Amino acid sequence: MDAQFWHQKWEINDIAFHQSQANPALVAHFDKLALPPESRVFVPLCGKTLDIHWLLANGYCVVGAELSRIAVDQLFADLKLDPIVSLSGDSQRYSAEGIDVFVSDVFHVTSEMLGSVDAVYDRAALVALPEKMRIRYAAHVIEITNCAPQLLISFVYDQRRMDGPPFSVNDEEIHRHFGDSYQLTCLSNEEVPGGLKGKCAAAEAVWLLRSRVPSA
Repeated sequence: MDAQFWHQKWEINDIAFHQSQANPALVAHFDKLALPPESRVFVPLCGKTLDIHWLLANGYCVVGAELSRIAVDQLFADLKLDPIVSLSGDSQRYSAEGIDVFVSDVFHVTSEMLGSVDAVYDRAALVALPEKMRIRYAAHVIEITNCAPQLLISFVYDQRRMDGPPFSVNDEEIHRHFGDSYQLTCLSNEEVPGGLKGKCAAAEAVWLLRSRVPSA
């Protein structure tokens, strides 16, 4: 799966993954991160998610990374914000009050570009990537955010029944990617009503990841 796959999705508006409201898991569990107001939350592979609207409305700052410029343009239009667009390395940075979004491959985002991050909200990033890329992605996010705590959503289903994305990422794999760096707590694990994409039974798991290493 390469960048063109996602570019084409946005170009032809094949974005069934875009939700029409803030993710219920975000609304129900974000307080478990215990973040003070104005904390800066990294949302990787953010698209134009309404979760960003929710975070901003609740007093948090957002930094995102999204491959598609179409998605980022639509995000700022939906927010009714006129961003300042600048270059940051090979990426474009869209900035407005309380929000920065990099039009970039997430693997090209560095800790210097990202700046200070208080938490990561992974709504659909890990599960959007095939298995080999997930290994690289998990390590990269840990590195560029200095092991910031995470609220992570995953799906578990019979991968033989349906091709991803979203891909099935079970508990064992979550522990494999993050167990050395974080204390892991599964906050909920519930069946997806009607199944995933209406094709097969699936469970949605919400994970809280807290660093094993105290911050300096």
